[in-house]
Amino acid sequence: LVLGICDLGFNYMLEKKIIGLKIDVDTYLGMKKGVPQLLSTLSRFGLKGTFFLSYGPDSSGRAIFNLIRNPGFLKKMMRTNAARLYGIRTALYGTLLPSPMIALSFPGLVRRIQDEGHEIQFHAWDHRRWQDDLSGKSPRWIENWFEKGIASHRRLTGENPQAFGAPAWLVDERALNEMRKHAFRYLSCSRAEAPFVEQITGLPEIPSNLPCFEETGSMEAILSSLEGKQSFCVLPVHAEVEGGIWRESFERLLDCMLRMNCRFQTLLEFRKNLDLSGLSVRKYRFKLLPGRSAPCAV
Repeated sequence: LVLGICDLGFNYMLEKKIIGLKIDVDTYLGMKKGVPQLLSTLSRFGLKGTFFLSYGPDSSGRAIFNLIRNPGFLKKMMRTNAARLYGIRTALYGTLLPSPMIALSFPGLVRRIQDEGHEIQFHAWDHRRWQDDLSGKSPRWIENWFEKGIASHRRLTGENPQAFGAPAWLVDERALNEMRKHAFRYLSCSRAEAPFVEQITGLPEIPSNLPCFEETGSMEAILSSLEGKQSFCVLPVHAEVEGGIWRESFERLLDCMLRMNCRFQTLLEFRKNLDLSGLSVRKYRFKLLPGRSAPCAV
């Protein structure tokens, strides 16, 4: 099947594509089990990725409140087989079980990501509360959230993050104003089609412009989405998914992309070669994308 897809069905994509792997780590389980699996996979293929880490408490169990607020959330949980993806304990963190720290619990694993040559950037302090409650939080809460996350990043990596990737691709004007205070070189907070300069921060946005397994459930759909894209594409990867029950499918996808002469870069490598003068200045807007339960910045 893979040979047929790579050698026959997708020949139109043999022109050079550069792929960036944006690997989000959202949960304790994703950090503990998913990240080592992904590191092994990337090592086997000789590839480097960009890891966006969540540092603080895993309060994933609070997602249960979404079952009341958002009927689409239940459909997504059933479609993606969330029980197998995340496990029972994850579903109880922050409610019946205390919230364990995510990256802060695994300093040795963070060093391993660095030592193996991957990029590490800032994704979240408390991922779940940002994803579910950002609109109701105060500017001071947002400021404190960034301060805790960036301090944790610095503590574990020895340097300040050069980029921020918003949880669930969710931002607002108050969060963007907070981002201006930090020395980020780029953002990766949207699902736009191509890079642009974000209007409020003045920073280049490098968006995730391919779908992920969690949304499509299909390697073929991801490969098909490459058609018509610019030369640089960002594939969103989740440690809990591609480092878990979708690992074999993810490995087949990487193998197929390599057979199609795709090259891989970290997002920071792409940023260093990005000509900002050729980018349009844009605002975010929000859209409900296929396979998602809530609108994303586009």
